[in-house]
This record gives sequence, C-alpha cells and structure tokens, in this order.
Amino acid sequence: MSISIEIIFLIIAILLILSVAASKFSERFGIPALSLFLILGMLAGSEGLGGIYFDDPIIAQGIGFFALAVILFSGGLETHWESIRGVMKESLVLATVGVSLTALILGAAAHFILGISLLEGLLIGAITSSTDAAAVFSLLRASGIRLKQNIPPILELESGTNDPMAVFLTISLIQLIQMPHQPWINLLGLFFQQMLFGGLLGILFGKLLLYMINRLRLGYEGLYPVLALGMILLTFGSATLIGGSPFLAVYLVGLTLGRSDFLHKRSLIRFYEGLAWLFQIVMFLALGLFVFPSRLVSVIVPGMILAIILIFVARPLSIWLSMIPFRLPTKDKNFIAWVGLRGAVPIILATYPRLAGIEQSDLIFNIVFFVVLTSILIQGTTISSAARLLKVIDPNKPQPNYPLELNPLQGWKGELREIIIPENSCVVGKAVFELGLPDDYLIVLLARDDEFIIPHGSLVFQEGDRMLGLATQETHQTVLTQFNTLTC
Repeated sequence: MSISIEIIFLIIAILLILSVAASKFSERFGIPALSLFLILGMLAGSEGLGGIYFDDPIIAQGIGFFALAVILFSGGLETHWESIRGVMKESLVLATVGVSLTALILGAAAHFILGISLLEGLLIGAITSSTDAAAVFSLLRASGIRLKQNIPPILELESGTNDPMAVFLTISLIQLIQMPHQPWINLLGLFFQQMLFGGLLGILFGKLLLYMINRLRLGYEGLYPVLALGMILLTFGSATLIGGSPFLAVYLVGLTLGRSDFLHKRSLIRFYEGLAWLFQIVMFLALGLFVFPSRLVSVIVPGMILAIILIFVARPLSIWLSMIPFRLPTKDKNFIAWVGLRGAVPIILATYPRLAGIEQSDLIFNIVFFVVLTSILIQGTTISSAARLLKVIDPNKPQPNYPLELNPLQGWKGELREIIIPENSCVVGKAVFELGLPDDYLIVLLARDDEFIIPHGSLVFQEGDRMLGLATQETHQTVLTQFNTLTC
C-alpha cells in the first residue's frame, strides 16, 4: 500500500510530539522516557494501533548507528575532562573487564536456561553486556540528583567507552559460531586493532575539528554544527574502513573537542544536546517498530529470569571483581552496579545474528529486547531511590545555570570562572570595595541561594555565595587564593 509524503510527515509529526509529551509524563511519574519511546514505537507498529509494518534489520541498524554516533559525540562534548581524568583507570577497566565478565556470567546463565549452545548463550551475554550511553546520559541528567565525588564521571566514561567491547565480543562470537575452528588469537588481535585505530582516529579528528572551528571563521554561526556533523560522519566512516572502533572514535572526537575552548562552544553544546534527544527518540521509536509484541510472549519467563540475573548477579559481580584493584567505597560500587542500564545498543547488536543468518537469531533478538525493556523499567525508575538508600547524594547545592555565556575569540585570554565563598573566608561580611581586587578582575554576577545579584561596590559577601568573574587565568588564581585565605 502506497502512502503519500504528506501522510508520512503527519505520522512522523504525531510520533515526535507524543514522544516529547511522554518525556514530560516520565518526569512526573518517574518512568524512564526511553522506555516510553520504545512502547510508543511498539504501539505504532504492525501489531499496534498504528499498523506500521517495519521488519528491515539493515535499516534499523543504520538508524541506530547514525543516532549513536551523534549521541556519543554529544556525550563526549558534555563530559568534563577535569572530572574524568582521575577516574580513567576505573572506567576503562569497567568498560573492558567488566563488560567481559558480565557477558560471561549472563551467557552461561542463558546457555542453561534457554537450552541453547554455549556459544549462542555467550552471544546473548555479549549483546547485553554494555551499558547504554543514551540511557545513562539522559537518566542521570533527568533524575535531578547530584551524586557524590567520582560516581558521575565513572558512569559516563564507562557508558561512553564500553560499546566497542560489546561490539567486538558480539562479532567475535558470531564468527566462532560460523567458523568454530578459528583461532582465538586472531580475535584478540582484532580487539587491539579496533581500540588502537579507533582511539587514534578519534583524537586526531577531534583536534582537526577544533582547529577548523577556530580558524575557518565561518560567516554564519549555524554552520558550525553542520561542520561538526560532517566530522562525526567522516570519523565514523573512516574508523569503520580502517578497522577501528567507530563508536570509540566519535566519542573521543566529542571528548577532545569538549576539553578545549573554541568559538560558539555553548551554542554547539546546546545544539547537539537537542539533536541527541531527537535521535534518541527516533532510534527508540524505530527499534520499537521493529519489535513484534506477539513474539515476546514466549520469552517472558526466561527473559525475566535472565533480566533478574543481569541486574542482581552479573552486573554487581562484574563491578565488584573489576574494582578489586581500586579503593572505591562499597556504597559507590553498589550504586554503579545498579546504574547498569541497557538501552538501544543491545537491541541494535541483536540485529547482527539475524543478518549473519544465525539459527537462533529470532530467539536472541526477542530475549535481548525483553531484557533491555526490563532493565530500563526496573533500574531506570529506581535511580533516585537507590542513590538515597546508598547515601551517595551530594548534599551541596547544584551549580547554578548562569543566564549568560562567553564566546572566546582568537587571542583573547579572558575567561569566565566561578569562585565559591568558603566557610570562614576572610571576605565574608566585607564589601567589594574593601577587598582591593586586581584591576583586571571583573565581577560579572553573583548567585546567592536561588537568585542572581548584579554586583556593585557596596555588595557584602556571604558564606556560600557563588561569584562569577571575568579575568585571565593568572588573575583568577590570585583572586581564588585571596578568597580562600582565613585572615585578610
């Protein structure tokens, strides 16, 4: 049946508007928006109210790859280098060893529960082994909680870098199923090749994009996001062609760019934050359309058992074993184990066995989809409760979102920085004019409780005030030292 382009536009518009409305519903009732996107896709599918037939794994995979490239770039762009620098070892161990252990434990369980071969069971474990960057990034920000110390950077860096390991394990196990006599050493070489080439290409293209943004001097600000999108696609395609990990490469492009100052940085971050949400919606709607709910009925019981094993056994055990070399508090490890959300990546990887002609591909896809949906519904709805129960919430007030931004220009050394007035500081109770601040230091704005104050000479500082100043890096350090002094 042919459908006019106007009807297609109408369907897409309705689905997007309903998805945005669903995100508001999720905020109010604590249901993860990603699960609602999946459900909307299922309702719009051939077995739902919409009656849209979609059963093409190649198109589903292509949509997923494109969406993940943008989402991973956005996640890297918003990741603060200063916060992840101290937890890189922990995160990378979780992204490799942790993923492998999860795949092994869940794969063995799938082998016994489903009565399939060990390699097919391990394939299910590999497909569902990685946490999903889209799910973790969005749910951590949407939860509204402020977590203590190193937990957010560990979770974000782990979820942004563990997809390559899951892809490698999935492809390797498919090859072993098809060619069981293939030497394992060949697969190990493939892993190091993907990590090395993907990592180097991501850093190289990230630096190239940074150079182009600061030097091209485009006449229209709106062209910078277009330039970045072109680099994302170039990175993804190039990494794939040379045998590197495209997921790792695009994440590192965003991370490399985000750790530096460049023209229109704030506007580029905001643009890709919105674009990432758009592609999350599109990706989850498409994957929901790709699912036939009637086929899930037969896997409800084994799928629920495997989901429980993943959430309560495989993920926690892999975290605890992976973190043995590191001094991480018990409550932190428990919370990291709980925020092991599965999302679109496992569903996309579940299309690989079908394209490869694996005999149990339909069973594998349906099991993976059910496990992912269960993980999002159980873990996604309890993030805030788990954080409170484990006492990992930071009692300090979140940093205010200042109603201004600074676009750095070439040769301009000034930058905006925040200084928090500490307890017992000598400046508490003193007015601005009494401090003798450097001539090249400008107080731009002051945040106190839930209000912003325009500074003036007679403004008296209070403990906990957040002062936003404009100056060079050296002057900022001088003022910071002065404000942290106990006696003036």
